Amino acid sequence: MSDPVPNPIRPTVEPPTGSAHDRVYRALRTRIMHGEMAPGEALTLRGIGREFEVSMTPARESVRRLVAEGALFLSSSGRVSTPELTNERIEELAALRALIEVELASRALPRAHIALIDRLQSINSNVAEMISKRDAVGYLRTNLEFHRTLYLRAQAPAMLAMAETVWLQLGPTMRALYGRLRRTEPPQNHKLIIAALKAGDEPGLRLAVRSDVTQGLRMLTG
Repeated sequence: MSDPVPNPIRPTVEPPTGSAHDRVYRALRTRIMHGEMAPGEALTLRGIGREFEVSMTPARESVRRLVAEGALFLSSSGRVSTPELTNERIEELAALRALIEVELASRALPRAHIALIDRLQSINSNVAEMISKRDAVGYLRTNLEFHRTLYLRAQAPAMLAMAETVWLQLGPTMRALYGRLRRTEPPQNHKLIIAALKAGDEPGLRLAVRSDVTQGLRMLTG
């Protein structure tokens, strides 16, 4: 009997490195941004490769990109972990959020149509639901969705990319902050943001956004 013919449909090689690398990078990036990892949590290339079923090359490239973005920290000994931010670093990132996100909100205001406001109110209801469930990751995810939805109306992609890089660096720390705050209701500043958008109140909007993105973080340094 002749040898069986291999099934031509079944892949016999790993997908191209680029696609594997991008898949791993995006998954890890989302996990870090949404606080699914604690500050100082270690990762290994072998563990990443095993979890995502990829070789060492895409695992290494994903880590390299995340280290460059400040989402991961590479020690002199080669240990890879999520960052444990100093008070000075938290203050710096809070100041960046205040600068970038206030400007994004201001630019979004002229395009804040009723559909956007309705969408923000809906997302804020989801934020409240996550808080009632004490779902820290769900809270961080919906909170960032609230901000991103507003800032997309600014039509300033470079500025939004900068804001997302800051969120990425803060993800694990924001998870720690959630545990300290023990919220029982949505952030009051979200309601103020929505009210300012409805009223076309730019000074009020800028103040509400600045307060929302800095108050909690500065509790960590107090």
